[in-house]
Amino acid sequence: MLKIRREKLTKLMESGKNPYLIEKYDYTHHSDEIKDKYDELEGKRVSVAGRLMSRRGHGKVTFFDLQDSNGKIQLFAKKDVLGEEGYEDLEFLDIGDIIGAEGIVFKTQTGEVSIRTEKITLLSKSLQILPEKFHGLKDQELRYRQRYVDLIVNPEVKDTFILRSKIIKAVKEFLDNKGFLEVETPILSTIAGGANARPFVTHHNALDIDMYLRIANELYLKRLIVGGFEKVYEMGKMFRNEGMDQRHNPEFTSIEFYQAYADYEDMIKLTEELFSYVAMKTLGTTVINYQGTEIDLTPPWDRMDMAEAVKKYTGVDFSLIETDEEARKVAREKGLEVDDKMTRGMIISEMFEEFVEEHLVQPTFITGHPVDISPLAKRNPKDPRITNRFEAFINTWEIANAFSELNDPIDQRERFEEQVRQKESGDDEAHPMDTDFINAIEVGLPPTGGEGIGIDRMIMLLTNQASIRDVILFPTMKPIEE
Repeated sequence: MLKIRREKLTKLMESGKNPYLIEKYDYTHHSDEIKDKYDELEGKRVSVAGRLMSRRGHGKVTFFDLQDSNGKIQLFAKKDVLGEEGYEDLEFLDIGDIIGAEGIVFKTQTGEVSIRTEKITLLSKSLQILPEKFHGLKDQELRYRQRYVDLIVNPEVKDTFILRSKIIKAVKEFLDNKGFLEVETPILSTIAGGANARPFVTHHNALDIDMYLRIANELYLKRLIVGGFEKVYEMGKMFRNEGMDQRHNPEFTSIEFYQAYADYEDMIKLTEELFSYVAMKTLGTTVINYQGTEIDLTPPWDRMDMAEAVKKYTGVDFSLIETDEEARKVAREKGLEVDDKMTRGMIISEMFEEFVEEHLVQPTFITGHPVDISPLAKRNPKDPRITNRFEAFINTWEIANAFSELNDPIDQRERFEEQVRQKESGDDEAHPMDTDFINAIEVGLPPTGGEGIGIDRMIMLLTNQASIRDVILFPTMKPIEE
């Protein structure tokens, strides 16, 4: 079959009908417009362009289905309309070819809106064979590798990415309406800061230095707050050299926003409003169904303290546990593997992740994170062991992370120094020292609320997709060995 297609192309070229020489094609309508406005367009001449998805008939009449960016429409090709040569040229057409068609809008005897074609122009020859329409492209890995084919033969995939675009637009629209300024910060940096994660390393030849793809844009955005901007946000790609699963891709889209003179309570309100706004704007409802589970995004969302949540689901009361040694002992009794470097705060976080997250299906804010795992968050004045921070969970996933930003440069330096000690002890994900950021907040960072949201996970929820790969057009894939 592949050989036959190439032979057809050769014959076309030899006869002076090379489709690849055509630079443009002027079409007047899309398929959906012709169907929606049939009463206006009946009997009128139109031209369309798209990909041939099926053909049937024989003798003097042939039917084609043409698929454009908005849908499909039937082409009715008749020998006495196209003419002898025009009809014979149909033999050079194959499923997958891209064509332009001109003709008159009408309805067939079965009532289907169609185009009685008077001219068909081959615009690009498909030399590959599309998957057979009844079975489609079902191999999940092949769908990700060949997204261009996936989009052709599985139209619902295109709908997901159209909705993705609308969701992103709605997120930005919400923040713009709140007075936030969209900015751009570096993707390449000499320090991979702003989160606890393993970075991708590259090398800058001219400067002869190693550089890192950003794992977060937090520290640059806070520098802008120091510089006098009151509300800023940036949506873009982040890169983390870590594992891959249904919710993790090494390259992912995140948004972070920062507001001067605000705290984490303001971020809580902003989060509730943002999610409900985007859901209403794109889906027309704040109650969504995700993989069979009904989730209500309507504010206000539930709230739980992290240590209290651990107590609720494990029975362990960390208010009665003062030392790291006691915490490690309790964790081991619960079956967790912990080493002697883990602190009480780290243990609380580990037990939360292991025993609590699976219960957080409806939107829930978790507060009271230990300082040990929050190097950039402001301490709680009533209990300096915890921070004024929250993580938002939906469908058991962490969907957002926010806090009252630490603006005490002395405390920040001490926490960075502790992170450096952890890195030297073998923790690849510990936060590095960033002396310029320390300098920035020594200049003066006002009280600030900041937040990061995983946009891909948000889109998974709102488009009802089971894997992050289903909402990323070209997810990271291991190369095929040839």
